Formats: sequence, C-alpha cells, structure tokens
Amino acid sequence: MRQYKVKENIEIPELSQLEDELKREQYKRRYRRTLRSTIFILIVVAAAAVLAATIWLPVFRIYGSSMTPTVSEGEIVVSMKGMSFEKGDVVAIWFGNKLLVKRVIAAPGEWVDIDQDGYVYVNNQLLDEPYVSERAFGECNIELPYQVPEGRYFVMGDHRSTSQDSRSTAVGCIAEEQIVGRIIMRVWPLESFGRVE
Repeated sequence: MRQYKVKENIEIPELSQLEDELKREQYKRRYRRTLRSTIFILIVVAAAAVLAATIWLPVFRIYGSSMTPTVSEGEIVVSMKGMSFEKGDVVAIWFGNKLLVKRVIAAPGEWVDIDQDGYVYVNNQLLDEPYVSERAFGECNIELPYQVPEGRYFVMGDHRSTSQDSRSTAVGCIAEEQIVGRIIMRVWPLESFGRVE
C-alpha cells in the first residue's frame, strides 16, 4: 500500500479572495463583450456613413478657380443628390472624366443673352448675380441669344473670365443626368464652414 504525503504549506484562499477573483473574471468578460459590440457598432456606423455619402451626400474637393469667390480651390464641399435644380443653384457636374462645379443660370427652354460687359439676361430679364465679383464676357463661342435645349441646363462659373462653361461649345448645356447634386455646404477649411449660396 502506497502512502501519500500531504503538504502542509498549501494556502487555501479565503472566501473574500475567491469573490474578488470571480468579480475580476466577470469584469474581463463584460469588458471583452462591450469592446466587441462597440467595434461592431462603429464598423456598422462607418459603413452606413460611407453608403449615405456615396448615395445621397457625395463629398467633393474643389479643383480650379472657376467658382471663386463662392468656393475656392482646395475646399471640401457636400452635395445633395436627387433634387430639382433652380436658377442660382451651385451644382457638381460630371463632364468627361472630370467633376466640374458651376452655377445654374437657365433652365430648359429659357433664352440666355450676355452683353459684352458680361451682364447675363435670361428671357430678356437682367439676372441678379450678387455672387459675381467681376463680370466678363469670357470664352463664348455660342450664338447669342441662345435657347437652352429641353432636358438641359445652362451653367456658368462665378469667376467669369476663367470659367469654361455653357458659353463654350466645348462644354455646352448640361444634361440633368450629368448633375451629381446641388452643393449645399462647405465643410473644410473649418473657418469657412457653412452653406454655399
């Protein structure tokens, strides 16, 4: 028959120590569960934000100076899809492989005329353009007065001397399908944050 030695130095933990260890283990499990669910929620929210930005609120960076002083190169703007467009709206347009930002001047069927000093008339009415700081006839090779074709919009940049827009046959009037959306606000730089008028 074998004999076993029992060690006398074994410490048996007290009940309070066991309760503390149990609480630590339960806390670790809760912490891991909370961390996993927080990461999952953040991933879902980020995916939803990207989807919303792609489908309804595309974000663009401005390149070029054709819309100064309204929006300037390097600014980041948000547009809204699926809206009707009116005179004076600033819109983002797909043209070729480029994104242009211009202002709607005339709707389908309206007549546009521009005098040599750069004043714009729509249906023989002088257009009120407080957003234009410097008027210019610009690069214009269309025959004036010009009637906007059905299903198209006549657009111009606010910096009239440098903007290539509907005044040129190279761009022409823009089809509604080319309009990505109406620019609604500037989000960068932060000191310029606000609505785009």
